[in-house]
Amino acid sequence: MIQPVKDTYRFDLAHGQYLRIRRLGWLFFLALIVTAIVGICCGAALWTTYVHQFTLYLKWQDALVALSWFISFISILGSVLVVRFLYALRAGRTAGMVTFEGNDTIIVRDLSAENMKSIFWIMNSAFWCFVTALVGLVPAILVGWTMHIPSPVLMVITTGLALILSLAGIVVSIVAVSFILVGCLGGISFCRKLGSSHTYRLNGQATIRIDNFVLTITYPGHPESLVDLNLLSTEDQRQLLSLLHTRWVDAKQVWNPTLGEEIEQALAASQRLVGVA
Repeated sequence: MIQPVKDTYRFDLAHGQYLRIRRLGWLFFLALIVTAIVGICCGAALWTTYVHQFTLYLKWQDALVALSWFISFISILGSVLVVRFLYALRAGRTAGMVTFEGNDTIIVRDLSAENMKSIFWIMNSAFWCFVTALVGLVPAILVGWTMHIPSPVLMVITTGLALILSLAGIVVSIVAVSFILVGCLGGISFCRKLGSSHTYRLNGQATIRIDNFVLTITYPGHPESLVDLNLLSTEDQRQLLSLLHTRWVDAKQVWNPTLGEEIEQALAASQRLVGVA
């Protein structure tokens, strides 16, 4: 705990936790960069294997090139999010993960490694949306094959069926692509908020809970914050919980009537960890 000015208490991310999460972040970043490079190279290599002429149907090679380059695209975006999180992680180590200002203000950062899982699942959702878009275009790829069927009658029938299916597939593809575009716009907001600090007024509108050593703060009109207390040193955990209990009592227990019991359970869990260590 650091007390830069009177009535201000700052709790920084524990050094060991900082090194662990930073190491995981850089490994994730390197994996994304390698994936992006492999995707670009695979797409470029495949691009040179076929003739590029305009056709009324989609070539299967075009679909594979698009998939390779899209994987590179989401990998690059994911690496940007990881760098943003590592920057916030550094701020949590030097500028505080949890800060009490006076008796009625708390500033917190969510620096859990779970943020990197969130980045992965965002990328995973974008990938499967793009796969869905490609699946919707499969009938348009089949047109290129049905047009070369030797039998004229069979060629007309199969090409007509493929064209009809293409119309339905295009609708599916448009919907999937729209999800990707919306996700990209939402990713901008997610990037800004990733590991950023949130300030809450500790009044009757705030709700604070502690469950499984995770401090949860909700406030109308503000995003919910989850703070993993395991990221603090054992001494800082006890001091933070004691300060929180004091402020909860001073606030006449309006944040959460059962918060006192939750704090006592968290303190007992912290004491058990010290005994095990």
